Amino acid sequence: MDALKVAVIGGGSTYTPELIEGFIRYYDELPIEQITLMDISTDRLKVVGDLVQRMLGDLSIKLVRTTDRREAIEGAHFVLSQIRVGGLAARALDEQIPLKYGVLGQETTGPGGFAKALRTVPVMLDVARDMTRYAPDAWLINFTNPAGLITEAILRHTDVKAIGLCNVPINMQLSMAKFLNVPPEQVELQYVGLNHLSWARVLVGGRDVTGKVLETHWGSSGGHVDADFLRALGMAPNYYLRYFVHPDRVLREQLTAEETRAEYLQGVEAELLKLYADPDLKEKPKLLETRGGAHYSTVAVRLIRAIAQDRREVHIVNVHNGHSIPDLPPDSVVEVPAVIGSSGAHPLDSGHLPPAIRGLAVAVKAYEEMTIEAAVTGSEDTAKMALFIHPLVPSWETATALWNDIKAAHQAYLPQFK
Repeated sequence: MDALKVAVIGGGSTYTPELIEGFIRYYDELPIEQITLMDISTDRLKVVGDLVQRMLGDLSIKLVRTTDRREAIEGAHFVLSQIRVGGLAARALDEQIPLKYGVLGQETTGPGGFAKALRTVPVMLDVARDMTRYAPDAWLINFTNPAGLITEAILRHTDVKAIGLCNVPINMQLSMAKFLNVPPEQVELQYVGLNHLSWARVLVGGRDVTGKVLETHWGSSGGHVDADFLRALGMAPNYYLRYFVHPDRVLREQLTAEETRAEYLQGVEAELLKLYADPDLKEKPKLLETRGGAHYSTVAVRLIRAIAQDRREVHIVNVHNGHSIPDLPPDSVVEVPAVIGSSGAHPLDSGHLPPAIRGLAVAVKAYEEMTIEAAVTGSEDTAKMALFIHPLVPSWETATALWNDIKAAHQAYLPQFK
């Protein structure tokens, strides 16, 4: 296997040491020749890049830092995306604006996720077009949120080979394994849904243990939704389902909190950058775990390894639906188990969704389709309709008011609506 070149778009992110840790851990199995960190911030490239260089130590990996996207992409085998258009300041607005209208504020779900998508889709389409020009055979591994929606936009509007990735499935698998006291590789998730809107049945050694998990783990100490809901559902939902199951409860929590999640993370990020600047630091600091993204490096590097080495392993990824979930459009992107090899991701047949989850999945997928259309066309009518059909937005009046505030707050990042 040829030595690989990897480009990281958003390489100045505080997440980058987590990613690099994975490349170091799997270096003997996956030889990387060059990692290029691309970012719009020279200051971040300096601080984060210096830490990465120290982490790499004596490994034969060339580290390149650049603010030129073309330079980063040209010649790459894999391009990883982890950008945040507008930074944490924009995320803070995404979380604050919905609260004015009695709607919960969250960065990937509801109006907050909608605003983030509108800012991000055009930028990611530009990244994909650069890949078409300068690295037409490269794979785009997309971590940029909302990951499923962004991946669908790229697959709908470009010819780039793209796979979306999220750390929710591996975190679910690891937490199940810990609770059941078995090795993680023995836990199989019959996983189905969309990014941040997914459900799973849990098997160990071919035996369905979902009921045990729900009754004793997710319904008490480990769960984020009420036990009676889990009992009625009969499947393990990922964390983000709490926003749909208990929106009033979450809204109360947000309205009474001293600060939003983004405001808290702004402090964490500032502290992380201080730690990264320490010339004696040569590993990922413990504080990074509070930033989110746990096991991000594991899923990213394993996915790259599976493609590069044609391993034909099963990974849970964001991929073209095809006929995996017959209830959703074939050209939509879903988050399901897929066989990964040199030809990409081939989703397994998931079958029809149970009625208990079908309606919500179909509604959110329709919202995603309309959000992509709005982001690409700059149609305000489409933008308002996308907000209106989201299950967390209660009325057309609320959708209109939200849109007016979102447009005003983020006008610098929404040129398509001018």
